[in-house]
Amino acid sequence: MEMVITSDGSHTLFLPRLNEHYHSINGAITESVHVYIRNGLELIVNKNNLSIFEMGFGTGLNTLLTAMAAIERGLNITYHSLDKFPIDPELADKLNYADLLSSADHQANFLFSSIHQAPWNTVTMIHPRFYLHKIEVDLLDFTPDFSYDLIYFDAFAPGKQPDIWTGEILHRLLMHLNPGGIFTTYCAKGEIRRLLRDNGLTVMKIPGPPGKREILRAVKEVERLT
Repeated sequence: MEMVITSDGSHTLFLPRLNEHYHSINGAITESVHVYIRNGLELIVNKNNLSIFEMGFGTGLNTLLTAMAAIERGLNITYHSLDKFPIDPELADKLNYADLLSSADHQANFLFSSIHQAPWNTVTMIHPRFYLHKIEVDLLDFTPDFSYDLIYFDAFAPGKQPDIWTGEILHRLLMHLNPGGIFTTYCAKGEIRRLLRDNGLTVMKIPGPPGKREILRAVKEVERLT
């Protein structure tokens, strides 16, 4: 595992086993804010109590940004995040996200530390407005027992983890997406768009962050999938 500085000054990790970075080298924080906060969380309106599912806890960046947003916007969030291979806590301590974000939220360092210190496979209160459940499991073996308002699908790319991006896996998750809920991902491949449409979602191609032309946002219709 190698630590890399991306174009916006924030860290990502490079995983030699998959020859893949955890985030865009054109800006890790920039990418996460654009894909998951601006085109996901910020579009959920008229609802103060939210449940969020994240595929790919990774470095904890999306979790940190969501916790900060919960506090800033006065939201109450229950956040479930899956990862089969969590990174070493000592490596997490070296990531610079909280330092870069501290000017926007002085709790960033405390939040990021609490997120990584939280035990796996149990619900932990990170902040009175943010409850975190990190789940150490392969998505292939996971069946949700919760319903979600928002899904962050941040797995490694389909070419690196094809078993994660199948119709069966997406259907299993989307069955638990609430009506009106949002699915957002950095991946804009045509096959993924088709699978989301096959599951009854309205799919939009959205301009991507630096270095990426498009991302996907999909909204579940009012009628729940059957």
